[in-house]
Amino acid sequence: MEPNLTKLGSSLKVPIVQELAKKTISGTIPPRYVRPDPDHLIHSDLSSVPGIPIISMQNLFDKDSMDSELDKLHNACQEWGFFQLINHGVESEVVEKMKFEIQEFFNLPIEEKNKFSQETGDVEGYGQAFVVSEEQKLDWADLFFILTLPTYLRKPHLIPKLPASFRVAIEAYATEMKILAMKILNQMAKALHMKDEEMRMLFEEGMQSMRMNYYPPCPQPELVIGLCPHSDAVGLTILLQINEMEGLQIKKDGTWIPVVPLPSAFVINIGDILEVVTNGTYRSIEHRATVNSEKERLSIATFLSPKLDGDLGPAPSLMSPESPAKFKNIGVADYFKGYFSKKLDGKSYIDSMRI
Repeated sequence: MEPNLTKLGSSLKVPIVQELAKKTISGTIPPRYVRPDPDHLIHSDLSSVPGIPIISMQNLFDKDSMDSELDKLHNACQEWGFFQLINHGVESEVVEKMKFEIQEFFNLPIEEKNKFSQETGDVEGYGQAFVVSEEQKLDWADLFFILTLPTYLRKPHLIPKLPASFRVAIEAYATEMKILAMKILNQMAKALHMKDEEMRMLFEEGMQSMRMNYYPPCPQPELVIGLCPHSDAVGLTILLQINEMEGLQIKKDGTWIPVVPLPSAFVINIGDILEVVTNGTYRSIEHRATVNSEKERLSIATFLSPKLDGDLGPAPSLMSPESPAKFKNIGVADYFKGYFSKKLDGKSYIDSMRI
């Protein structure tokens, strides 16, 4: 594959928020971060809102419980697009090591982190994403974004140059996340009565990337947003909360619902690509990240997507005269280039692919 294909897009240079937050004394938030958001408050009485579904990976492989757990999974993907995965079998050492190394990375002096800054024309590296104009509002967050698998897509100036302990942690975590993602996708194929080779063909050789997020505290958290409302462009997202600060919210029936992560669970969500592949049966859901005034929040999202030189469209086994294709076919590389060239805006990108 030509190397230029792996430059998925670019983002304009903007200030590092972690540094900005150190200088932001109460009430002087730069105007580019202030969002007049009427939707910012969570209106409903949350005591009556159910939490997102919880799925046990162990139950999906236990012959006594697998059928009912598969039904639960199918329902979660149709109705919520989000679920928490427990008993997932990923070594806790691998997870804890990754959490520790991410925290260490963001604690590095800015001069050290800047060695990993995004290069012109590329979204990988340390900085921000989806900044496409000098006018647009900015998120109160920094990120470190890397392609992790297949290994030949890795940029020589990123993972290979990281501190050795961080490299080892990423290696182990990337391997575990790939195995876990394929297990989840195979269960979804089973629940959908899809040909399992269709799921495998799309994702087995697929592209894995990681977005490590750092949301600094903000003196007036209600004026800013950590990550604006969007759905994920990818196939599947596996989110790990690094520290105990909450902030993720999902939009369900017009209301923002906070996600309270269970200890040692992953939060899994359906991306736009799976909505396309399942021909709309499973839906990607808008979500956002809020910040607080007390303490930073850190998380890592691992994304699994189809291989870049492949094509993307509804799975043939899910289409029939009664249920025709709802989405156009498109090359995966073109799909991502289109995505990274726009600012994040709800589900507008997948909506542009509907037939």
